[in-house]
Amino acid sequence: MLDNITYVVLLAVVGVIALTANYIIATREQQQKAKEERLKFLSVQAEHTIQTLCVLREANCKADIIHKIDEHAMSQIEEVGMLAPDSALYADLTEQKSGADNTLADDAAFASDKALKRAQIYINFSEKLILQMARHGKLTVNLARTYQQELYRMKVSVVVGAHMSQGIRYKDREEPLVALSHFKHAKALLVGSALPPIMKKERLAELQTLISEVEPKRHKLTDQLSKDMDRFW
Repeated sequence: MLDNITYVVLLAVVGVIALTANYIIATREQQQKAKEERLKFLSVQAEHTIQTLCVLREANCKADIIHKIDEHAMSQIEEVGMLAPDSALYADLTEQKSGADNTLADDAAFASDKALKRAQIYINFSEKLILQMARHGKLTVNLARTYQQELYRMKVSVVVGAHMSQGIRYKDREEPLVALSHFKHAKALLVGSALPPIMKKERLAELQTLISEVEPKRHKLTDQLSKDMDRFW
């Protein structure tokens, strides 16, 4: 009878040990999976944030906006460092951040269509990031709204300026029709923007002058003929 009881107890102990071991293994697997998923998320988000810093610095964004987003980037990289201190990801993000810190304002940074598209993507990302930071209490609602307005103004300025620069480049290369396309696109964007009229006035005048310089002469001749007819009648 005693031997049977001992046998049952031993079986129970073995069962408990097995269950405990399975629980520990399952918990570790879940923790590892959660860690890998978090690192994957941080990898994508931190790279986007770092690229955003590069674009904002190239566009000469206000220093306080850059500072807030820089703090966010640092917190993401620090979390990667805690989760995987010796990983290639941590080293790569640290190197990317160092490069972003050395980025300077550059009027020619958005000279190509590809560079301009990149700028639009990351300025849009910065606007969403500001909202996210406000939701998490890292910014006041009023400050977030002010930052969003500034980022929108900067985005319009960057896109319009890039099309003007490209138009001038094609004008100098004696490709007036391509230049005209860029100038008219810039004008349409500026007219359709939500910026106050006083902020548009000077650049619209500049764009109209550029458009007049590259418009096909037949259009100018038609306009002149129309004016002559108006005077005649």
